[in-house]
Amino acid sequence: MTGRFSIILLLLSFLFQFSFSQEAWDHKILLERIAKKGQAEVSIPYQGQKETDVLTRNVSIRSVRNNRIYIVLSSRDAEWFISKKYKYSIIEREEAKGIRSASSVSEAMQWESYPTYTQYDSIMRAFASEYPTLCRLDTIGTSIRGRLVLVLKITGNTGTGDYKPPVFYTSSIHGDETGGFILMMRFAEYLLKNYNTDSRIRELIDNLEIWINPLANPDGTYYGSNSIISPTRNNANGYDLNRNFPDPEVSNITKQKETIDMMRFLAKHRFVLSANFHSGEEVVNYPWDRWARLHADNDWFYGISRKYADTVHTHSPKGYMDFLDNGVTNGYEWYPVYGGRQDYVTWSLNGREVTIELDTNYVAPVSYLDNLWQYNKQSLTGYLENALYGIHGHVSDLYSDDPVPAMVFIDSHDKDNSQVYSDTLTGGFVRLLKPGIWNLTFSARGYRDTTLTNITVTESTARNLLVKMTPLSDTTGNEILLLYPNPAGSGVIYASLPSTMRGKSVNIRIYNLAGAEVADYNTNTSETMRL
Repeated sequence: MTGRFSIILLLLSFLFQFSFSQEAWDHKILLERIAKKGQAEVSIPYQGQKETDVLTRNVSIRSVRNNRIYIVLSSRDAEWFISKKYKYSIIEREEAKGIRSASSVSEAMQWESYPTYTQYDSIMRAFASEYPTLCRLDTIGTSIRGRLVLVLKITGNTGTGDYKPPVFYTSSIHGDETGGFILMMRFAEYLLKNYNTDSRIRELIDNLEIWINPLANPDGTYYGSNSIISPTRNNANGYDLNRNFPDPEVSNITKQKETIDMMRFLAKHRFVLSANFHSGEEVVNYPWDRWARLHADNDWFYGISRKYADTVHTHSPKGYMDFLDNGVTNGYEWYPVYGGRQDYVTWSLNGREVTIELDTNYVAPVSYLDNLWQYNKQSLTGYLENALYGIHGHVSDLYSDDPVPAMVFIDSHDKDNSQVYSDTLTGGFVRLLKPGIWNLTFSARGYRDTTLTNITVTESTARNLLVKMTPLSDTTGNEILLLYPNPAGSGVIYASLPSTMRGKSVNIRIYNLAGAEVADYNTNTSETMRL
């Protein structure tokens, strides 16, 4: 009995030493891979929402599927991960086999190879040079390594009104998610080439400001080289740029240069609609990523996401973009993300952004690039068309016609910064809403709140409003024009005029609560007039 007991103790001791040495060996492989490649990918068993929340605050989760969590580690977070003693598997990927660099700009623009960074720069400049009346090349900023973060502005010189809703497509904030990089360049070319022949494309370009940033993280995509050889998810400092935006739930985010530049660009343009393209899964992900509660316009978000995925399904083989709810998911229901760009744009800038995962491959093989285009081309066009729908309008001063920067909100509906604002320079605004009947209130400093009731929104159409706001008072002490009662429920409006306006010939225009003009005539003024 004693001998048997000794054998068991020796066996247990051996197993313990083997386990310890195996674990140490795995850590060594993990750290060596990070040192060589700039990152390593691991997976661990899914252990519930609470543990996932801890993980996502400390490391970069790539996906959650089939009861496993997929994580990308850099030199910044590997030590924390190892200290938690998770049982992990290192994931081997040979995605570099799918990369083929173009030999020239012309070959790269066949869209079946990957450009060098120099060729990418040349392609973007060529768009602006070849289509100078439609396209302008701009720079969002520079990366840590000094590479340009380029963006194209595409818009026509025609179109109604002085306000064109700005929209934004951006890709590859994760440098090793490359399918969207090529897709965005090809989509820009598609818009420019078809402006004169395709009425649908002309409608988009004439009535929107379309901004396209194919590559948000050039240091990650071109890690250590002018060619795409071994791209990394993070930036040159090892930060996941899609976990790097200000977040009300996280106080210790160290913003990177690329993030600061992007925030400045986003704040300047205040996009009414945007999409951020990724790879790793095939699904349209809508806000919120960080909260279980739903956005005020959750039904609208689901509707445009569903439309993107369903349109893809009509142009792709069965099995493409069918992850989770047949290609659609609420972000938090999938897994929580803090510091993400999608929630930053939607919360902090009152925008509307979704995240579109294009491909289960992170690095799309060159043989698959044309498939991605054929599957998504119509959805890319259709998504931007959403910005042409909903409620559009202009807010201006009742007397001077000067634009008024006003908050546009829906009482008992809006929450979590879902209200929008009219443009400071033009007074233009867009409120994207699901079909229904809505009451909109306009509020601006120095003006009386104005509420327009029973505004009908129908599917795939725009409702246009002209909103006139009445000043509260004249702070200079001068006489002002007073209209009463306001609103005029009886159908009669009286005007008390300042002395400088009496006895003059004036033009009078009257609008109803829906913003529609109901009277337009010239008359001579008196002290008090019935309009």
